[in-house]
Amino acid sequence: MTAFKEVTEKENQLLEEVSKDQLMDFTRNIAKEVRLSGTEEELRAFEYAKAQLEAVGFETELQFTNGYISLPGKAALKVDDVDFECITHAMALSAENLTAEIIDLGLGKDADYSENNVQGKIVLMDGIATPGAVKKATEQGAKGAIFINADYTHEMIVSPVWGTPVPDTVKLLPNIPVISITNANGKRLREKVGSGKNTGEMHTEIETRFRPIPTLIAEIQGTVEPDKFVMFSGHIDSWHYGVMDNGTANAIMLEVGRLLSKYKEQLHRSLRLAFWSGHSHGRYSGSAAYCDAHWEELTEHCVLHVNVDSSGGKGATVLTESNCMKETRDLAREAIGALTGDLFRGSRFGRSGDQSFWGTGTPSLFMGCSEQPPATNPAASAFSQLFGAGDSGGFGWWWHTTEDTLDKIDPDYLKRDCKVYLLILYRTLTEALIPINQLAAVEDIIEGLQKWQEKAGEHFDLSLSLKRADELRKSVTTLQDEITEISVNDQEEIRRVNEALMALSRFLVPLNYVKNSVFNHDLALNQQAVPKLSEIDRLITLDKESDAYQFSYTALVRNFNEVNYTLKQAKRVVDSILVQLK
Repeated sequence: MTAFKEVTEKENQLLEEVSKDQLMDFTRNIAKEVRLSGTEEELRAFEYAKAQLEAVGFETELQFTNGYISLPGKAALKVDDVDFECITHAMALSAENLTAEIIDLGLGKDADYSENNVQGKIVLMDGIATPGAVKKATEQGAKGAIFINADYTHEMIVSPVWGTPVPDTVKLLPNIPVISITNANGKRLREKVGSGKNTGEMHTEIETRFRPIPTLIAEIQGTVEPDKFVMFSGHIDSWHYGVMDNGTANAIMLEVGRLLSKYKEQLHRSLRLAFWSGHSHGRYSGSAAYCDAHWEELTEHCVLHVNVDSSGGKGATVLTESNCMKETRDLAREAIGALTGDLFRGSRFGRSGDQSFWGTGTPSLFMGCSEQPPATNPAASAFSQLFGAGDSGGFGWWWHTTEDTLDKIDPDYLKRDCKVYLLILYRTLTEALIPINQLAAVEDIIEGLQKWQEKAGEHFDLSLSLKRADELRKSVTTLQDEITEISVNDQEEIRRVNEALMALSRFLVPLNYVKNSVFNHDLALNQQAVPKLSEIDRLITLDKESDAYQFSYTALVRNFNEVNYTLKQAKRVVDSILVQLK
């Protein structure tokens, strides 16, 4: 039986105060209106959250920024004079009666494209309308795309551009119309296409423009290191009523704030609550803009970012697969284990869920913490490409549909999820030493380097990177041993170690999660560990005698240098604090 860190008497007292009734009341008030980004209905939800937090002593600020927001409107699909009910998607192209041949690509995998010429055609495929799938269809010359969802159509944003586009990324916005239909309609459509009646007519209306969108920041000050803060964030905007996505998550934020405000004298560090707009309709434009405006503050003062999304759903019995960094996994493992007995494994973050802060070097934990069990129904199959590590069924069949209503919430599970977040935040805010496992971060990077070396083979030698990473691992191992000897009463030594741990994150998080500049935002497309080495993927496909190979090799050398120097700088941070501790 696995042993978990025991819940202390103080922690238990705090956890016992979590109110199921209060959580449900918060949820009802937040989710009583549809909250499209930049609308009056959304703003009323922000103002409600602001009033609740001010009432318990938080300092609040409601800020506004220009977000590039896309709101889908009407959509129509006609094949063989038969109308098929459908929806279109945020950031897709508006089109008036686009007519073309429909070609069935099945799952839309690389092999499906290689076997079919889609140039100038409308592609039909299974699954949810993801940015990667739309990008691939566009690159292959498709004129439009139709996705077959499950029993309900799932609202999506199909742009891979994170936050507000810039000149280099605006060209990556989708330039084809995209629609989704239900599984039942998909079967009917496939029958027509298969019988040769494959001419489709698409009509889509999407309003995409800059809108003022709100961000709510609420903070209570810590007593020992008030300049250091833990950021707890979630989006308020919604598809439809969005009770679970993201009403219950906002309720958890308000309940955590209500309770921790009663025990603020116990908090070493400050707690910053951040409520975003532009998540669903602007590809995380709210959190990205906040990072852009507060980059230095986040880099120098943010200890941890905890995100909350889609909590307390009926049937959400899986608490083992949620997103985490390896260095934050222990926080979730200990809290979930102590509260439920489940062994948290966690899965690597994809590029989703308001994770706009990796460039600042801020460790991150969670998007949601509870998910549905695995299943074989169409909805679960569609979610397998988006959620967890393959051992969960996503957030529920109602996710991003008209059915995300109050009856999909289990109040007991909502209370359970709130306790998980509350315990993690309380521990991170009150423990003298920042509870980030940097050895796990280094080991994750080493594993990533090994995978890249295996893929590169004789094309590129990563031995220097592996050597430096191993040397860093040895130094961090020594640091962790030294930390156990620090007296809880030695405030100055604790302060120095915490500064070193944060400085180390500023190297390790970007190294493991950022492909391009730390001051920009990578695309909302999945990437491997140590993504700066992703040029290897292209290099190994090229003829060694070609100019293209040399161009690719040169690019890889430059990124290789960055990886190596980052590892050297990280080791210097660790070695410096080790000297001070001896």
